[in-house]
Amino acid sequence: MDNQKLIAQFQNLTRNTKWEQKDKIDLQFNNYHSQGMVRIGDLFYMSSVELIEKPVKDDQPQHGYDRTPGKGIGHLFVFDIQGNLLNDMLLGEGDIYHPGGIDFDGNNIWVPVAEYRPNSQSIVYKVDPKTMKAEESFRVHDHIGGLVRDNQNGKLIGNSWGSRKFYEWNQKGLLLLVKENSSHFVDYQDGHYVGQGKMILSGISELPNPAGHNSKPYELGGLALIDMKTLDTIHEAPITEYSPQGHVITRNPVFVENAGQEIRLYAVPDDDHGSMLIYETSNLNNKI
Repeated sequence: MDNQKLIAQFQNLTRNTKWEQKDKIDLQFNNYHSQGMVRIGDLFYMSSVELIEKPVKDDQPQHGYDRTPGKGIGHLFVFDIQGNLLNDMLLGEGDIYHPGGIDFDGNNIWVPVAEYRPNSQSIVYKVDPKTMKAEESFRVHDHIGGLVRDNQNGKLIGNSWGSRKFYEWNQKGLLLLVKENSSHFVDYQDGHYVGQGKMILSGISELPNPAGHNSKPYELGGLALIDMKTLDTIHEAPITEYSPQGHVITRNPVFVENAGQEIRLYAVPDDDHGSMLIYETSNLNNKI
């Protein structure tokens, strides 16, 4: 029932929706560059990349890649509502060290880990949150930046670098469909199945800053409700709330849930010793 309500509520989101910050929980550990997040009971599971050596773009593509692989470590953190770290699982191998957006299907957490460059390689893991044991499920010849599992049919939907392409696989990793993303509003970073064959995705667009050439890009945030059968956008809305470090709150890990008559959003947009920000809508039934 909560999922049905969330889907209905989501379609009331507009650019006039007011988001109020309800809490700010400082993480008691280095969260590095966080990527995806799910809430399971009272615990939060969050993927993150610890970047040791940043990839460097080449003037000319080398061996099909536009940049060096860099070096890093993939993490799946477990923390409580006070921000205390309870577990830290390492994921990936070699140049494959960049986890993406994650999803929980009621039994396992699905985590894609990719090279930190487009058109590369990925490993899809499923992790038992009770035992914190990871099992390689399948491999993909592309950078998979986020993954959502359809609990109705067991299929998995992934998105490529910048979410320009959607992929659909069965549970064994057999590729069933590749489709261009018809929306150019934001690049999806994280996402979750919300029932009835639908998923909510979150992300950002980095746009030119009118303040000048040397200014950091303007970050526009957004949320989208997508039909997992057709991969078409049902409803989307911008987000313009910002973090202590100046990032839009839908930069990377986001988890959305029903909160009575409103929607609650958890986000960890800031790198390194960041905070989990908790927001709720305050006027969801008042469309303007």
